[in-house]
Amino acid sequence: MFRPPSADPTEAVILISAAAEWRPVRARYPATATVSTPYGEAFATAVDTPAGRRDVVFLHGGWGKIDAAGSAQYAIDRWRPTLLVNLGTCGGFVGDIAAGEVLLVDFTLVYDILEQMGDPDEALAHYATEIDLSWLRGPLPLPARREMLVSADRDIVAGEVAGLRSRFGAIAADWESGAIAHVAARNGTRCLILRAVTDLVSHDEGEVYGRPELFAGRAEDVMNHLLDSLPGWLAAGLPPTN
Repeated sequence: MFRPPSADPTEAVILISAAAEWRPVRARYPATATVSTPYGEAFATAVDTPAGRRDVVFLHGGWGKIDAAGSAQYAIDRWRPTLLVNLGTCGGFVGDIAAGEVLLVDFTLVYDILEQMGDPDEALAHYATEIDLSWLRGPLPLPARREMLVSADRDIVAGEVAGLRSRFGAIAADWESGAIAHVAARNGTRCLILRAVTDLVSHDEGEVYGRPELFAGRAEDVMNHLLDSLPGWLAAGLPPTN
């Protein structure tokens, strides 16, 4: 029977999606005991921030929209966090963004919805989510671009880059952010999505396609960068301690 890391509410849940993103997290906390959840491992810990020590749960939620949505709802129901944080990776479009840049996501759109019976734009709008970041206090702990991120259950198709750019103004894409933001908004939970660009896709090709070891190495680098900044984001996003 699954037993969660804590039966009590926690201040923040740090939701990590893909396995390549989770491995650097576990390397940071090698001695911390984990438990199983319906989605992946989880563990509770405390993070020292500039505003004091904060209690958090790290949860490996799984890749793709289905597990992203399910694990986000599970995290909210189980731990009732003040803040749901998603740290992860994304692919960028050549010419619009550079590898290593960090996106502070303020709007998400799920672009692989194909509605052919009714209004396709209305279907896309149903899952489009504006992320309220008005509660985020500055200065930010690292340079980050406030941008929209589009999501689909697939890697970026090179031939679709021009269309995604012209139709939506997109500069990068991932698999999970749209689902996580939508679930958080439905629950009225503060949501902070930080995605770092691991690789670039042009009109012709993706630089890590067929090279999973290159993606894994870059994912480790950018995840460590995001984890280094996590205490600052928690201080900026959680209510001050008494």
